[in-house]
Amino acid sequence: MTEDSRYEAVRSRDARFDGAFFFAVSTTGIYCRPSCPATTPRRHNVTFYPTSAAAQGSGFRACRRCRPDAVPGSAEWNARADVVGRAMRLIGDGVVDREGVSGLAARLGYSARQVQRQLNAELGAGPVALARAQRAHTARVLLQTTGLPATEIAFAAGFASVRQFNDTIREIYALTPSELRAARPGRGARFGPVAPQHASGGLALRLPFRGPYAARQIFDHLQRRAITGIEDIGGEPGGRTYRRTLRLPNGPGIAEVDEVTGDGWLECRLYLSELRDLTTATQRVRRLFDLDADPYAVAERLGADPVLAGLVSRCPGLRSPGAADAHELALRAVLGQQVSVAAGRTLGGKLVAAHGDPLPEPSGALTHLFPRSQDLATVSFAELGMPGARRETLRTLSAALADGTVTLDAGTDRDQAERALLGLRGIGPWTAGYIRMRALGDPDVLLTGDVALRAGMLRAGSSAAHADTWRPWRSYAMHHFWNAPHPGDEPSDRPEPALVSHERAPERSRIAHT
Repeated sequence: MTEDSRYEAVRSRDARFDGAFFFAVSTTGIYCRPSCPATTPRRHNVTFYPTSAAAQGSGFRACRRCRPDAVPGSAEWNARADVVGRAMRLIGDGVVDREGVSGLAARLGYSARQVQRQLNAELGAGPVALARAQRAHTARVLLQTTGLPATEIAFAAGFASVRQFNDTIREIYALTPSELRAARPGRGARFGPVAPQHASGGLALRLPFRGPYAARQIFDHLQRRAITGIEDIGGEPGGRTYRRTLRLPNGPGIAEVDEVTGDGWLECRLYLSELRDLTTATQRVRRLFDLDADPYAVAERLGADPVLAGLVSRCPGLRSPGAADAHELALRAVLGQQVSVAAGRTLGGKLVAAHGDPLPEPSGALTHLFPRSQDLATVSFAELGMPGARRETLRTLSAALADGTVTLDAGTDRDQAERALLGLRGIGPWTAGYIRMRALGDPDVLLTGDVALRAGMLRAGSSAAHADTWRPWRSYAMHHFWNAPHPGDEPSDRPEPALVSHERAPERSRIAHT
């Protein structure tokens, strides 16, 4: 975009660009999201920034009306595979708060100075400033949704001291922590992911997304694959609640997400043993539900294909589900090889019951955390009743994840991770691609060997010959074909088919259902 086109987006209050850029007004000293409902400022008073941290670093405070810190994340960071995109995904996961800039740089394979230089050059803010903006947002959510003392909130949000917390809140919001708490929005607020404290005691959040959101399809997808003990979905379609356990850096947690969408957000409740995990838990739920996607960009590209155009209009806002835990997703992919989705769920339930860590206190059907990869590297898996070759693959993958041979964190180089997976016995192109799509959140994966994909293409009258025109959103194209209607279907009647692929393993050909 040019600065003139950005200004046109601001003039039209176009919510499609919320999170893609921010604008600051020199006469007021505030910065906003493009869809801010306030009077449009004059062009010569406006400066554009790629991140909220860059606006804050230039001395602007957050608008109290549009709450620019509450926008969905930019879809660009999921699509980009360069060091800046990888760094942004890691910062979102809280790596700078936990490991510092040196830890971030080590994960990226660069020096701290190189990371600092690249982020400053492109985003106008370094890793410390980006993490600081994120901490301020976490603090605001805690101030406005809990009754915790400000001192506890300061450390829970990741600040090193209460003084640093107080100074940051005053600088970014032009309010003291007490004043910010008093200014909490009500349920009718147009913007902001905060909601009143939930009656159950969970931390209530509104997780924002942009554009249309096909909630039924993603809840169907999760429900068909829910593993007993770590996941549960209750209610009827249209009003379901998805619940799952989370293994977080400082302790276990539970996330609940409602299917009913608000005005641009999903209602979520988090139950955390350590509030320091709020940022990480929120980001992992966002990745699972693909909340940072840009459905407008996806529809624009895929809609140019004559066949896909009909599927896109039939199911606007279709998402590509990610994963709340990358290691878990990778191991589940192997569990589902050669069996149906239902059988894969059964195997997953047996694995959790035998090797999962029990919650300190069960929460309904949620009783365990998914096993750690290091705890599975040497077990026999005899209780699962799987073929010996697949049990060996499960052990091999567990060991590779535990010792770092395969790295699947938020900032992993996706090409490198796929090559490492393909180097393991029993992991073929389909499984590696599926892990890349879901565990690493790659929006541009096409599983050409997938039988269900071929069937969907056949029903829709398309083929993979056009696949290059779908870049960089081939993962979404694949989901549209999986959801392609069967003859006689009413719109949105039929659930997504099981994911099926033919994959050549070192020992023999096999069919994988995940």
